[in-house]
Amino acid sequence: MFQLLKKMFWVEYMLKPEQILGDIPTTKEVYKTSFNISWPCALETVLVSLVGSIDIMMVGGLGAHAIAAVGLTNQPKFILLAMIFSLNVGVTAIVARRKGEQDYHGANSCLRQSIILSLGISMIMAFLGYFFAYEILEFAGAGDDVILESVAYYKILMVSIVFTALSLTINAAQRGVGNTRISMKTNVTANIFNLIFNYLLINGIWIFPRLEVRGAAIATTIGSIIGCLMSIFSLYHNTNFLEMKAKTSWKFDKKTMKAFLNISGSSVVEQVFMRIGFFSFAKIVAALGTIAFATHQICMNIINLSFCFGDGLGVAASSLVGQNLGARRPDKAIIYGKTGQRMSFIVSTALFLFFFFGRRFLITLFNSEEHIVSLGAVIMIIIAFTTHVQTSQTVYLGCLRGAGDTKFVALISFISVAAVRPILAWVLCFPMNMGLMGAWVALFADQTIRYILSKMRFNSGYWTKIEI
Repeated sequence: MFQLLKKMFWVEYMLKPEQILGDIPTTKEVYKTSFNISWPCALETVLVSLVGSIDIMMVGGLGAHAIAAVGLTNQPKFILLAMIFSLNVGVTAIVARRKGEQDYHGANSCLRQSIILSLGISMIMAFLGYFFAYEILEFAGAGDDVILESVAYYKILMVSIVFTALSLTINAAQRGVGNTRISMKTNVTANIFNLIFNYLLINGIWIFPRLEVRGAAIATTIGSIIGCLMSIFSLYHNTNFLEMKAKTSWKFDKKTMKAFLNISGSSVVEQVFMRIGFFSFAKIVAALGTIAFATHQICMNIINLSFCFGDGLGVAASSLVGQNLGARRPDKAIIYGKTGQRMSFIVSTALFLFFFFGRRFLITLFNSEEHIVSLGAVIMIIIAFTTHVQTSQTVYLGCLRGAGDTKFVALISFISVAAVRPILAWVLCFPMNMGLMGAWVALFADQTIRYILSKMRFNSGYWTKIEI
């Protein structure tokens, strides 16, 4: 048994002899480095997810219609932010590669150009989202019982888009150089303020008015502004590789823009496929009714906890892969990628037990209505069995993005997210009359396909040969 564990987790078993290009760090050093970069990312994403869950719990006190009204805005919001997410994939990959090359000016030039792009894109998206809110949410499947609340919530969120986008871009650059604690501090602080103002504005505590769903949106906007300011201030520390004081031009340069086009361009395609898939999936679930969608929204918040751990490890793997490829050490990049996956396996095993045995309790934290709890408890069993493939594929995809292999990641999104998930969900939900359970079986299939394809690509080693 010990020998089996050793072959799985020890560094000396992660490479073939012909892959080794120099001195290899010890198992202890590799896990320590991975842990030091990944724990702030994991903690950040988990805390942000928990805050999001508490957000839903607070709104849930207003009833199932309020949960549905807020939940329906998620995918439209992420569709508008898709260009920013795509840009940031390129930011992290390019900055990580420049850090590995010790190209200080190249990294800071990338940061400046990405800030300009982020501001321009987010302003356009905010304008479109605000003035076409009703049409967007109506298309998303909002019924007559929730659409007015959804529109009010969504319009207020659009005010925060520019601040959110700028913060995301700066934090993406910081992650590229391994400064994951900065991103953690800004996001955790922003979400603490979000919770405080949620409490004050949703129910009208002390001198504050009772604004219900609108109060939750205002609280989110306040948190976004605070997070943005903290991200900007992080660039004024002299000890950082990235800083606003660097004597680097704000002008666009051919080398950086070409890298953005190659990496972020493919990532845009990935985001389009993902958002089409997620949007279609959410619309299918919304057609099952308010109760089913409210239950679905609760379960999505819970499964996000699993994604958050995988995302934290994936971000760390992306940064370490990019830096080691920049330093011309693909062998170490492979080691850090595999280490991230091994760490995700340990975390997902603990999450499996937590989700499986605590399934009814977890649902009751959001809503105590028996029909929601009973349905949610069944979905939680599927969630428990999804954790291992979900966290592992998130790490593998993080490695591929960090290496700049975003074209293949886009292909995976097309096959699995845009095609398999919504088509299978529709077939299982309606012709086969499985209801909400059918949608979650489709989600499990999507995660499994992504895991298989991303693992095959990682094991091929093609991504180690990509130049940025």
